[in-house]
Amino acid sequence: MSAVGVVSSHSCLRPSVWLLKPGIQKASSFGLHMAARCAAKDYYEVLVLGGGAGGITMSARMKRKVGAENVAVVEPSKTHYYQPLWTLVGGGAKQLATSARPTGSVMPAGVEWIKSRVTALDPDKNCVYVENGSKISYKYLIIALGISLHYEKIKGLPEGFHHPKIGSNYSAHTVEKTWKAVQDFKEGNAIFTFPNTPVKCAGAPQKIMYLSEAYWRKTGKRSKANIMFNTSLGVIFGVKKYADALLEIIKERDIAVNYKRNLIEVRADKQEAVFENLDKPGVTEVHQYEMLHVTPPMGPPDVLINSCVSDEIGWVDVDKETLQHKKYPNVFGIGDCTNLPTSKTAAAVAAQSGVLDRTISLVMKNQLPTKKYDGYTSCPIVTGYNKVILAEFDYNAQPLETFPLDQSKERVTMYHMKADMMPFLYWNALLKGYWGGPAPVRKLMHLGLK
Repeated sequence: MSAVGVVSSHSCLRPSVWLLKPGIQKASSFGLHMAARCAAKDYYEVLVLGGGAGGITMSARMKRKVGAENVAVVEPSKTHYYQPLWTLVGGGAKQLATSARPTGSVMPAGVEWIKSRVTALDPDKNCVYVENGSKISYKYLIIALGISLHYEKIKGLPEGFHHPKIGSNYSAHTVEKTWKAVQDFKEGNAIFTFPNTPVKCAGAPQKIMYLSEAYWRKTGKRSKANIMFNTSLGVIFGVKKYADALLEIIKERDIAVNYKRNLIEVRADKQEAVFENLDKPGVTEVHQYEMLHVTPPMGPPDVLINSCVSDEIGWVDVDKETLQHKKYPNVFGIGDCTNLPTSKTAAAVAAQSGVLDRTISLVMKNQLPTKKYDGYTSCPIVTGYNKVILAEFDYNAQPLETFPLDQSKERVTMYHMKADMMPFLYWNALLKGYWGGPAPVRKLMHLGLK
């Protein structure tokens, strides 16, 4: 999919699409650019781009507001994955099949599923274009396109995955290769990477490292493993409270951490990984590996790059408190595709969905949004086959914890919440539009302490 270029001050479309007949516009009292209704299936009151966690959740919520027949979701994938489970799949604790369901089974009943890919957005004319060139108009647009993986930005990938001893928990195509590589490990370097880009679930690159270490301890291979975490970051984790706890675990388990190291090449035939030293541009290091887990570079979907709805990088440009677009009042964003300055996780989507629901309700009534998103996100950091540190924090990287206990401690209860309770909540509450994150639980917990 190619990037969308700006061709005039009034359109975000590529020339071939820009020449198509534009929709008729009219303005509301709030300055919303409302398009006239087109033929059946060409216009929806609410159009959702993306059928991931954010898109399905918001389509379920919007169905209750405007009716199923007035909501559509544009999504090409036939399978919907609960991706937070892939950490446990890569560590052999869960099966990939348990993370997958047919997209049709999670689509809210009656909501139109447009089985296509968005190729261009024209918010000035309240429409988008899909792969066959069709135009779909809307009154309100919710952008939930997620984040794109870019294995190809690492020389030698993705073709390197055809070789053994290398895997990645970030793709359904490679996550089972991770578990195979963990099982087949004999002796030598086991390298885990973190790229020089934003990523979804920033704790996941080291979760699989802790699981692998635990497995090798259990199977008597730990003494033969030199475990290395090569991260492009300068810290182990962005919130000090949890970083301090993780550093203690790393010390206890004799794991080597190399900061400011970015994976730039994989020579899979030689089992070599090449890293750039970010403190010394141009200086590289080559490490032999017996096992390699790759976290790929990530970025905004191609269709958002150079789009009118995006910032200079390509993330959807929304107000960080209301999730309403900064320029187009009838456009909203949720989840990984936005420029919200918080970690990109499913837990963040849950918290954002409740705020966005309220924002859209008020906008529909020509009222100003009032509910504010505080940046809440969560990262259950799996540190073993029955242990989790539950990191919860806000925009200021300050702990925003749900439970009245020290969540920086490894706990069995938090592991079961991660492995068993959260998947249930995801399928049965979040995707049905009934779960808006743990804020109500947190409130009750804290009230109970007074």
